Amino acid sequence: MELKRVVVTGLGALTPVGNTVPEFWNNLVNGVSGAGPITHFDASKFKTQFACEVKGFNANDFIDRKEARKMDLYTQYAIVAAKEAVADSGIDVEKEDLNRVGVIYGVGIGGLHTFEEEVLNYAQTKDTIGPRFNPFFIPKMIADIAAGHISMIYGFHGPNFTTTSACASSSNAIGAAFDLIRLGKANIILAGGAEATIFPAGVGGFNSMNALSTRNDDPTHASRPFSASRDGFVMGEGAGCLILEELEHAKARGAKIYAELAGTGASADAYHITASHPEGLGAKLVMSNALEDAGMKPEDIDYINVHGTSTPVGDISEVKAIQALFGDYAYKLNISSTKSMTGHLLGAAGAVEAIACVLSVKNDIVPPTINHEEGDNDENIDYNLNFTFNEAQKRTVRAALSNTFGFGGHNACVIMKKYAE
Repeated sequence: MELKRVVVTGLGALTPVGNTVPEFWNNLVNGVSGAGPITHFDASKFKTQFACEVKGFNANDFIDRKEARKMDLYTQYAIVAAKEAVADSGIDVEKEDLNRVGVIYGVGIGGLHTFEEEVLNYAQTKDTIGPRFNPFFIPKMIADIAAGHISMIYGFHGPNFTTTSACASSSNAIGAAFDLIRLGKANIILAGGAEATIFPAGVGGFNSMNALSTRNDDPTHASRPFSASRDGFVMGEGAGCLILEELEHAKARGAKIYAELAGTGASADAYHITASHPEGLGAKLVMSNALEDAGMKPEDIDYINVHGTSTPVGDISEVKAIQALFGDYAYKLNISSTKSMTGHLLGAAGAVEAIACVLSVKNDIVPPTINHEEGDNDENIDYNLNFTFNEAQKRTVRAALSNTFGFGGHNACVIMKKYAE
């Protein structure tokens, strides 16, 4: 059976550095940080008091007020990104076979804010008025509901489910969508991810693990991947959505094509519940798997959008994996971590960073890794590699590879390349 080709025909993004794709891309290229003091709750007693929040968002601008009240914030974010992607793609819902249009969204945690609110409310009222829960508690909280809501808005009856693999979730969603389309089981799939966990339980939980930066006096410079002074990741939130489409179907309807999804990969570290393998064995394997899936060689890649969370151990292991797989060619790559600007969007990270790769391929620009200061070098990192520090770089980007790694040792990788007949 000959596998079908899959292309990207629409994009949607709601991020800490932009509430639309053009704004997101412009700020990435210009090295704008999305970090600032937390506004979602009073974080004054927390070790970390800042994050990369979505700014100026009002769900009622996009979703009926009554319906929005039935949704957790992460679902609202997911819907907004999906709506932008559908509009961008030019899909005519009246003409499409909606049985062959699906939605696969990733999320790492899901409705954490809803869960937190409902449990706290129960604890405060159980001895006075008895157990009382919002009837929408469960459908607001569950991880699969964003994909369900999106399908209901448009009447998409195709494959519909959620992938949950921590920070690799939305990259796995892209991989699952890719496989279904190239096997002929769908024409179009909205693949993406969403997350909204900048609330007490999220920040407090990651603080207890010492996973977050505590650079409260300088939030915009806190996410500093590959610098010696890095002290943890900066939590982000938002959503990303890609319209993945079978090539001949896209051509038949005259769709614009941003890039081709060339291959995806998955692997497990099988090492530790939160720490990456110190030698990057799982990271090397997942990149190798993606290249094999794409029928490509390491030398076919020009840019790697790394997981690069700004954690002391994780950054080193990913660099080791890149050097082990790419060898001498690693020094000809551009490498960058857009998390230095967006923060870490957890389950939404893979989708947002895949969009960055698509636009890098389309525009021949590599966004930077910001916040690296001269002399702030880690002796365990080879700075002869091109980390694209502080300023975007123009170069031909034939193909871009995106890494995402999650707690539990889950690794996922996607490769975008220039579309050619």
